Amino acid sequence: MFRHLREDIRAVFDRDPAARSFWEVLTCYPGIHALIMHRVAHWLWGHRLRWMARFTAHLARFFTGIEIHPGATIGRRFFIDHGMGVVVGETAQIGNDVTLYHGVTLGGTSWNKGKRHPTLEDGVVIGAGAKVLGPITIAAGARVGSNAVVTKPIPAGATAVGNPARILDRSPQSRQRQAQAEKMGFSAYAVGRDQDDPLAKAIHGLLDHAAETDRRFASLIRELGAQGVKCDAEVQPADRFDARYLGKIVD
Repeated sequence: MFRHLREDIRAVFDRDPAARSFWEVLTCYPGIHALIMHRVAHWLWGHRLRWMARFTAHLARFFTGIEIHPGATIGRRFFIDHGMGVVVGETAQIGNDVTLYHGVTLGGTSWNKGKRHPTLEDGVVIGAGAKVLGPITIAAGARVGSNAVVTKPIPAGATAVGNPARILDRSPQSRQRQAQAEKMGFSAYAVGRDQDDPLAKAIHGLLDHAAETDRRFASLIRELGAQGVKCDAEVQPADRFDARYLGKIVD
């Protein structure tokens, strides 16, 4: 049950820049302590030692502030950052490389027995304070924003935010904005196009303007090339980004 401990600790280094040493992670990270005790509790649960399993999980909650039912199934390289207030229900299923932040609940919406808690596929990230409720599937690579309340499935690679949670726009225009933001070294994570925040609208306007400028530059370079004019210089994102433009939009 401890054969994956080393890679569980390695996952902490991959996702938490504050981690400094193997010994620090092993002794000072409650997410690792909760995971180790869950491995024990889950083994007991699987061997029908139900009371001992529940008592082990109870001790883990007492010492770490993280409550994981011993019946929950957890994959490899699972990481709980900070961890206080995390609750994982009995029939929850968690894949590999999943990350939960503090205050996350993987809960149920029914008192009926059977599958009643969420399934998180590989690579899912659940933000602080989010509630994922019911026997739904959060598909591989999906993200749930902080304090979101999710009661419906989320497709692979999507980002859901809000209460009730909604999936952020993934239209071609939205993907173009994201690509443009990454070229500039900036990413407006979890900012939806339907938000009324003036700063969000300003960011979208800036990204659309930059994308249109890129398109026009590319067209101009093609025309010059057709006329036999050689254009070696490439305009860098930093060259065309003017922070004053953002201020004008906000004003």
